[in-house]
Amino acid sequence: MDMSQYLDLFIDESKEHLQTINERLLELEKSPDDAAIVNEIFRAAHTLKGMSATMGFEDLANLTHQMENVLDGLRNRRFSVTPELLDVIFEAVDHLEAMIVSIATGGDGKRDVSETVSRLRQIEQGETPEGPVDAAAPSPEHAYGEFEYHVLQQAQEQGFSVYEIRVRLRQDCLLKAARVYMVFERLNEAGEIVKSTPSVDLLEEEQFDQEFLVTVVSKVPADELQKQLMSISEVEQVEIAAAAVGERTEAAGEKAAPEPLGVAAAEQAAAQAEAEAPEKTPAKQAAKTIRVNIERLDRLMNLFEELVVDRGRLEQISRDLNHAELTETVERMSRISSDLQTIILNMRMVPVETVFNRFPRMVRQLARDLGKKVRLEVIGAETELDRTVIDEIGDPLVHLIRNALDHGIEAPDVRMAHGKPEEGLVQLRAYHSGNHVFIEIEDDGAGISREKVLQKAIKRGIVSPEAAAQLTDQQIYGLIFAPGFSTAEQVSDISGRGVGLDVVKSTIESLGGAVTVDSEPGKGSLFSIQLPLTLSIISVLLVQIAEETYAIPLSSIIETALVKKEEIFSAHNQPVIDFRGKIVPLVRLKEVFDVPHASDDGEAVAAVIVRKGEKLAALAVDSFIGQQEVVLKSLGNYLSSVFAISGATILGDGRVALIIDCNALVK
Repeated sequence: MDMSQYLDLFIDESKEHLQTINERLLELEKSPDDAAIVNEIFRAAHTLKGMSATMGFEDLANLTHQMENVLDGLRNRRFSVTPELLDVIFEAVDHLEAMIVSIATGGDGKRDVSETVSRLRQIEQGETPEGPVDAAAPSPEHAYGEFEYHVLQQAQEQGFSVYEIRVRLRQDCLLKAARVYMVFERLNEAGEIVKSTPSVDLLEEEQFDQEFLVTVVSKVPADELQKQLMSISEVEQVEIAAAAVGERTEAAGEKAAPEPLGVAAAEQAAAQAEAEAPEKTPAKQAAKTIRVNIERLDRLMNLFEELVVDRGRLEQISRDLNHAELTETVERMSRISSDLQTIILNMRMVPVETVFNRFPRMVRQLARDLGKKVRLEVIGAETELDRTVIDEIGDPLVHLIRNALDHGIEAPDVRMAHGKPEEGLVQLRAYHSGNHVFIEIEDDGAGISREKVLQKAIKRGIVSPEAAAQLTDQQIYGLIFAPGFSTAEQVSDISGRGVGLDVVKSTIESLGGAVTVDSEPGKGSLFSIQLPLTLSIISVLLVQIAEETYAIPLSSIIETALVKKEEIFSAHNQPVIDFRGKIVPLVRLKEVFDVPHASDDGEAVAAVIVRKGEKLAALAVDSFIGQQEVVLKSLGNYLSSVFAISGATILGDGRVALIIDCNALVK
């Protein structure tokens, strides 16, 4: 019998069962005496075992069978739930997830799980299992965080090689920092550096012995890289090895939406599990949904975007001809297409729950690794976001949560000494507000030290001492998003407050969003991320500059104003205006974009006040045209570096209007 036709179904249903097991194991840790939870985990594992055996994946079936034996012992009260027992089961689930990922990417699903099976058998026989070993982790001295793993996996998928390079300097090397700089320069020419051990800060301050380890992504062959590095004077030895990142597994439900599937095999497996399981739960009502490949929705969205362009063209023709019946028909078509737009956008909406699901397990493991007690509260997981945005925000959120646990939440004894409960709280919230979704990560930890941030920023030349004296608390906390910034006194493999936060910020801003931070020393920190609901169709204000039309996204605009010429002042050789008591710089777009035939005639200047975080700017234009919904189209790779332009759109009269990137102008 040809089982390949059921492969997609098997992969998808296996991920759902593993997600169920993960979630219920976390619940079981909180309620170890709840037999209903154990039964649910057992049923999911039993169904997974039956499906794996039917599909011929014996390794997967055998590991699930061994895990099922332990769960059966829990059901029959032969042994009790302990953190050590759950660690072993979680380890088994990690292996199962890795096997499913291997099968999904064309592999055979085979994996060395002998140590985990041995520990499961020890538990089954009533013995204490030996300490778990993370088979997927690199050496402890150079362990990768989830964020770095994702970067390395993406690089491998795009055809890059990932090298771990150990460089040893000569004992008599006098300027170690200079040699490190030369090594980094050579590696940056050949590829991109992802991680160094010790950290860059410690290397710059020469706080290391004679050798250091660097992970590099490159397309240059290893022998060529070694030759280049050995040519640097005072470099004694260079060892290059391929980094083992392929086996790190991602949480179920994290990847793209599954293919459309049949249900016959699943029903058969579920029926078998129901027949064999001693205890039954009430049958769930079948959801009236179908699974649709995300690529089909993307194509549907692209076609609708073309329809929006043609709708604008029809509206323009209708206005020009002033024909009553045509106008009526076009208005009706506009209403229908607006409803259609809402439906299509809603089809692409996915609950942020699909991203949030992986965090409880991650927080549990991190808290155990750090010796801390942490409770994660998730609020608003049903909040929906566009699929394209969902796919991008996972890694920034992982980084912020790891950051909160490592540097936000204090150790239990420190918390007790400060009169706090020994268990720290991290809240992950999501909610809608207007055309935006807000995601907030708040911890009740130590907060951010204002003085420490300022001292480090001044030391690294990010701000001058004079400018630092003028900064508000909010602006000072915002400095931790500067590239390479860190207040950590001790480097950690889990995170560094500031190390990588610039990547978080750039990722969020590339999605048209913004990230801010607020903190109160001793009370905790709050990171707030603002994201647009969708990326493809946006509302803009069309403006005229000489003979050219530009579009400014409404999400960035506070208001429009007419400013008299005598109300424009000069400060630091920069024109400014007084906007509600605040001095706001005036940016003349005709000069920024070098618009030909633009003149300064007129007694007043039309200005659009825009905001980026706490910063404001006034964009000077010739006139306002009006508000319109437009399709945001990329300029392509050839024009990707154009300053202050995020894309383009086609207007109703067929002309192209450039869409202004207000974030770049406010900077």
